[in-house]
Amino acid sequence: MGSWLPLQPPGIVGVVSAPRLPGGKPKEFALTSPEKSSTKEAERKETTAEEELDSEVLEVFHPTHEWQALRPGQAVPVGSHVRLNLQTGTREVKLQEEDKFQSNLKALKKGKRLDINANTYTSQDLKSALAKFKEGTEVESSKEDKARQAKIKRLFRPIEELKKDFEELNVVIETDMQIMVRLINKFNSSSSSLEEKIAALFDLEYYVHQMDNAQDLLSFGGLQVVINGLNSTEPLVKEYAAFVLGAAFSSNPKVQVEAIEGGALQKLLVILATEQPLTAKKKVLFALCSLLRHFPYAQQQFLKLGGLQVLRSLVQAKGTEVLAVRVVTLLYDLVTEKMFAEEEAELTQETPPEKLQQYRQVHLLPGLREQGWCEITAHLLALPEHDAREKVLQTLGALLATCRDRYHQDPQLSRTLVSLQAEYQALATLELQDGEDEGYFRELLGSINSLLKELR
Repeated sequence: MGSWLPLQPPGIVGVVSAPRLPGGKPKEFALTSPEKSSTKEAERKETTAEEELDSEVLEVFHPTHEWQALRPGQAVPVGSHVRLNLQTGTREVKLQEEDKFQSNLKALKKGKRLDINANTYTSQDLKSALAKFKEGTEVESSKEDKARQAKIKRLFRPIEELKKDFEELNVVIETDMQIMVRLINKFNSSSSSLEEKIAALFDLEYYVHQMDNAQDLLSFGGLQVVINGLNSTEPLVKEYAAFVLGAAFSSNPKVQVEAIEGGALQKLLVILATEQPLTAKKKVLFALCSLLRHFPYAQQQFLKLGGLQVLRSLVQAKGTEVLAVRVVTLLYDLVTEKMFAEEEAELTQETPPEKLQQYRQVHLLPGLREQGWCEITAHLLALPEHDAREKVLQTLGALLATCRDRYHQDPQLSRTLVSLQAEYQALATLELQDGEDEGYFRELLGSINSLLKELR
């Protein structure tokens, strides 16, 4: 049945304590009441009744949530509220609130409705409160959204306006292809002034530096229009047409082939062989170098058209020292290019047989010897610039196997080399003093020493 305590002290009116003696016999109960209306007689009766009930089995009283009178001989569950009604002199008892909560839990487990206090919220109240909370949130959110949208409108333009602007911009936006077509048309138009033609070529040169753009120039005939510009009677048109062609030819085999078929090589050589401003010849020589490098077929055609004679006349003319250095550099590049192609083919066998065969048909070294380039190159060592001397020394070394006997027969070359040896020895010493172990002048000195060793 469980343990039951008789006469649990009232939680509101008084407290009952039941101390026991060592033998287990309960000591006299003491009832204390904070209310001044209680009497000693009531205390005595209460104590006597408790002593009588202690020795017998008590009847269990089942309290409710309302105060009920407790008869003598009844026991109440632990934790019940018990009070003494001082007006009637009877004891009253009811369940505590936690018992009510436990009863509700038991009822919930049995599927019964909870006994909710009238002072608490009903489900409808909660729904209503939640609805109002959402409405308040929406109102607040609406205010924030309006403020944010106003800020966005101040910072950004509506998408409709942007779309309209984009549509208008699409009319003026041009691809590189469209720009090149427009520039070629301007250059080729008879109504364009000289300044407009030059401006069109100048802008076109910027675009054809890109390999794809240079190849696109072929698709609508623009390359041939520029090549035909080399025939112009205006030196500036020739100069800037060559400027565009040099940019388009550079490392672009497809354009190089089209240029050869379009007669560009002949036109370039004609300009170099005739009286033209130095600035025009610089650009034309630039275009010629771009066309010949890494293109053995063009090199064959260059030799057949007398290109070496044209270049010899160019470097021997007065006031063309700048061109002479560029010509010597071109010859050095062509000689070493063929040499490397043959060495690569022997070592790795990666060079295509057709290209190697084309290189073997370029008889450049014999042509240089026959055209007197051994002596011409040696005399260019008299140039005062260190950079020019460096390029001449490189070319002399590349031509050594072909021009050895010619070098021996030229006493001026030996004297020049000895003089340069002393000059660069002093400069190399200064480099060492400055802590430069592998300086520029030491390299030049090494090239001079190698040539002197070969010629002794």
